[in-house]
Amino acid sequence: MYEQSLTQAGLYWEQAQIYEVLIKNGPLEAGKIAKKTGITRSLVYKILEELTEKGLVIKDETSQKVTIFKPEHPLKLQELQEKMAQKAKNSQIALDTALPYLSSEFALLTDKPDIRFYEGKEGIKKVWWNSLTSTTEILTYGDLEILATKFTDLNSAYIKERKKLQIKKRAITNDSKFNREFLEKYDKDFTETKLIKNMPVNFSATIMQIYDNKISYTTLIQDKYIGIIVDNPFIYQMHRQLFEYNWQSLDKKSELKQPDSTATPLVQTQP
Repeated sequence: MYEQSLTQAGLYWEQAQIYEVLIKNGPLEAGKIAKKTGITRSLVYKILEELTEKGLVIKDETSQKVTIFKPEHPLKLQELQEKMAQKAKNSQIALDTALPYLSSEFALLTDKPDIRFYEGKEGIKKVWWNSLTSTTEILTYGDLEILATKFTDLNSAYIKERKKLQIKKRAITNDSKFNREFLEKYDKDFTETKLIKNMPVNFSATIMQIYDNKISYTTLIQDKYIGIIVDNPFIYQMHRQLFEYNWQSLDKKSELKQPDSTATPLVQTQP
């Protein structure tokens, strides 16, 4: 009757059958459980051991004749589900940590770029946070104003994590009154920024990051939040060299130390 709900709570079918029989009938020996469920006696013993490990069944061996199995309160199922949820969360964290490195190794092995596509604000976060695995300095082009005005919370959280991990960044953005005033006010420890002067530049709500054999792009237009990560050492090297050329070409007088507020992923619409 409740097997489906119990399987959704984390038990497999036979475990659910046996637990429900104990809940309905009270303490039983394995032989009687086998008769009521139609499960073989040997398998019943195995499953009872599993349910005991999960804390859902108590083994009573006080009788010298036969072992009796008692059900624990169903609230134990909630504890079991909470443990499973925490385990799944820990597994996801471990996977998120390992995936970038595994993807890089795979890309090198196959000579094919690994391209990942994300959507929505959560997707933007995944792309930005991927750069926090970087073992290299991050190079960035992007729309500073939209970061400072539309993505304040996410940007601040990203900067906080980047500072914690001691990851430095160099950024290039357009020269504007807003950008100059913004950069003057912020902490300059982890980000160096240069402004493009004497030519019109529009980064169009886009951020580009170059780091650790990867290039990432995010577009920050509402209802069109898109993130892309390209993992390939050759594409990375090309963009890194282009960035260095642009960096060296910019007028030294336009150089500023940028607050860790743009320290968020800056992007590029620039070739």
